[in-house]
Amino acid sequence: MTTDRKTIVLTGASRGIGHATVQRFSSEGWRIITCSRDEPPEACKRDPNWTHHIPTDLSDGASMDRFVKQANEALAGAPLHALVNNAAVSPKTPFKERLGCLNGPIEGWRKVFELNLFAPLLLSRGFATALGRGAKAGGAAIVNITSIAGHAIHPFAGSAYSTSKAALSALTREMAVEFAQLGVRVNAVAPGEIETEMIGEEYEPLINRIPMHRMGSADEVAGCVYQLCGSDFGYVTGTEIFVTGGQHVY
Repeated sequence: MTTDRKTIVLTGASRGIGHATVQRFSSEGWRIITCSRDEPPEACKRDPNWTHHIPTDLSDGASMDRFVKQANEALAGAPLHALVNNAAVSPKTPFKERLGCLNGPIEGWRKVFELNLFAPLLLSRGFATALGRGAKAGGAAIVNITSIAGHAIHPFAGSAYSTSKAALSALTREMAVEFAQLGVRVNAVAPGEIETEMIGEEYEPLINRIPMHRMGSADEVAGCVYQLCGSDFGYVTGTEIFVTGGQHVY
């Protein structure tokens, strides 16, 4: 890879917020390296900026190690300007029942934390050197995708998901201090009710709790992520931005 264009690594790229974020960065001319459990949509395989997609199970240590190795090989010593930790899981029962503290196997909690908390930490470590090069070549940033559920009880997000996202918010602050030594900024984006493939009719009553009286779009979250990775936010680190239409203020 040459160093004349900025490069982003993004997880959970095949749909929803991750896919919208890929499209936003591509529209701005960034080179994109991604991973997800699924293959990207066929139309996106023709995107010349989306240079590498590596099928990966980030909840599996060996699979994640392979992704970090292959992505760094794809960088070939070039700077990395952004890492977006977007991949996450929020398990439900077969009846879409909320998994709380009293139901569901404890092993499920471990799997949630492996993907939602430990994967962002390990990926940030794995790309630290490349991000450091990016910091010297115009700036570098990490953006962790947290959630409104990490700050208040949510009727559909399970306890394991909510507490893992709260932990990711805390991790963002810790990382901001330590990665500043490399010149890398670390921030978080906390979406609220966002219209994606995962949203069903059961979410409609929640609109009454949103001051803007609508759900957000994946593009609006992607736009916030993009801005956090740019020079206009060059003095912003350790911050969590709520993309919730004001829902988080209640």
